[in-house]
Amino acid sequence: MSVQPYSPIDRNDEARALRIALVASSYNYIRDGVALTLNRLVAYLESHGVEVLVFAPVGKTAALKHAGTLVPVPSMAVPMRPEYRCAFGLPRAKLAAFQPDLIHLALAPDWLGYSTIRAARALGIPLVASCHTRFETYLKHYPGSRALKPLLTAYLRFAYGAAREVYVPSGSMVEALKADGVKSVFKLWPRGVDTDLFQPAKRSAAWRAKHGIGADEFVVTFVSRLVREKELDTVIASMRLFEARGIAHRMLIVGDGPDRGMLEAGLPNAVFTGFLEGEALATAYASADVFLFPSETETFGNVTLEAMASGLPSVCANATGSRSLVVHGETGYLETPRNANGFAGRLAVLARDNDLRARFAAAARQRALTFSWDESMAKILDHYRALVPGAAR
Repeated sequence: MSVQPYSPIDRNDEARALRIALVASSYNYIRDGVALTLNRLVAYLESHGVEVLVFAPVGKTAALKHAGTLVPVPSMAVPMRPEYRCAFGLPRAKLAAFQPDLIHLALAPDWLGYSTIRAARALGIPLVASCHTRFETYLKHYPGSRALKPLLTAYLRFAYGAAREVYVPSGSMVEALKADGVKSVFKLWPRGVDTDLFQPAKRSAAWRAKHGIGADEFVVTFVSRLVREKELDTVIASMRLFEARGIAHRMLIVGDGPDRGMLEAGLPNAVFTGFLEGEALATAYASADVFLFPSETETFGNVTLEAMASGLPSVCANATGSRSLVVHGETGYLETPRNANGFAGRLAVLARDNDLRARFAAAARQRALTFSWDESMAKILDHYRALVPGAAR
């Protein structure tokens, strides 16, 4: 099919709304932080008069009700990990027909991203990108894939370098990209949290009792998709070492995924709730005492911020994302990645000192109050408008 060259819209037409094409490898077929953030973005943009067309792969069954208009992109299930999908080329004719003012690529190392960069260049449409995941950190969890890291890093340098601006959720992630040789115009796009939904007042003795948790038991919670790249082996090792210290506790695991069996085998006494959302998720957070999160793959860490808003001290890996949220020694602790003994020791300190835990909890809540979803999304819209001369406000 032939594709007509892109023709920029005359911005003297005041009735012409800003048009954004969003290209993402995760939008509605899996419920992860990327999909939830992008859906929130689209809903915000449309509520502010922006026309959005989303290009993304879809599965047989949607994991969530998506925001906006979605154009399915050809894709296939990833071998041995069918919960993920590998997206193919962008439908360039549909992109050209939409005539966007800007293409926003939520970058992933797949053909969809590469074809989007080519389409933007061919059609003369400005391209911006956003960073959501540290894909290079995934490789160590899959035998035989570590040799791919130089190739992956080179692709990310190329792809981010092709964008006029790269929206990065944390300062620590900017540092990581620069260390990998990425050269672009970086602009911070921190995430937000619903502090009315996630708050300490949602703590429930009845909820704890329903899940077999005693009123005085010390509860460590881990909230995540249950996939090995979230450092599930470190979670298991840390909790076993913590248990060996003789501190009475319960482990609460919120989430689900293909590697749930790994956690069930390693932590047979843990409470598993499966996926939760809304009020149920808020109650689960607030009904715990400490949040454990040793993952290194986060560029921001939405779950860490939700835990902080819920009044939980956090014990997280000293890695991108977490180190931009957790203030070590004030709202929680940052520990060396994969240091299970260190994580266990931090948990023990918090379990034994109620006053310290209460101070950290209050400070975590106060810090979370500074993160607003409206401000987060307004930043992106301002960035868009700055790149499109005459964009209507």
